[in-house]
Amino acid sequence: MPMTEEAPPRVVIADDQTLVRSGFRMILAAAGISVVAEAADGTQAVSAVLQHRPDVVLMDIRMPEMDGLEATRRILGSALSASCRIIILTTFDLDQYVYAALTAGASGFLLKDVTPEQLVTAVQTVRTGDALLAPSITRRLVERFAPAAAGDVRVHADLSDLTPRELEVLRLLARGLSNAELAAQLFLSEATVKTHVARILAKLQLRDRVQAVVLAYETGLAGPGASPA
Repeated sequence: MPMTEEAPPRVVIADDQTLVRSGFRMILAAAGISVVAEAADGTQAVSAVLQHRPDVVLMDIRMPEMDGLEATRRILGSALSASCRIIILTTFDLDQYVYAALTAGASGFLLKDVTPEQLVTAVQTVRTGDALLAPSITRRLVERFAPAAAGDVRVHADLSDLTPRELEVLRLLARGLSNAELAAQLFLSEATVKTHVARILAKLQLRDRVQAVVLAYETGLAGPGASPA
């Protein structure tokens, strides 16, 4: 029996600027991606997600009524929408709220001046559970905001729970390597790499690869203060 083609992602756009929502909707529609709802504030975003159960939410941070950070926490904290992936929209790549949103479980962020191609690719990428962060930008965010926001970051399991191989995989993951690149560097199959990544996320109680990257920098496993690989 032939395999059925995967349905396109279903998206909710949350932004208080009508022009931003309209522009993103047109870009996604042209790529065959369905925008199932729009929201002008965080409260509307939470309601839209619970009603429509989208695959991906494009979430502005600075909105009235309820900001995107609180909306992200509520959406990912609900059992009804825990599998939803959230992309944070921001005007600045160094925004304290972006860092807080990532630690709350967002799957990455985009600048609002993103190209149409980048927007479509971003939605498709996070829908599959992959990370949407350049490691260099993650490092800058962590270095700038982690000390001030340390009290807001939930406690993670200790890295000593990881095997030496899992530590190696996490270190390379934080450098931005894909599963294929990890497999090539470690002389493993991609299936084995995926198993290692899944075990790392489970042991450290992390939602996805983005949080793993953030944690690697916070703990010094990756970044300027890290031990050499």
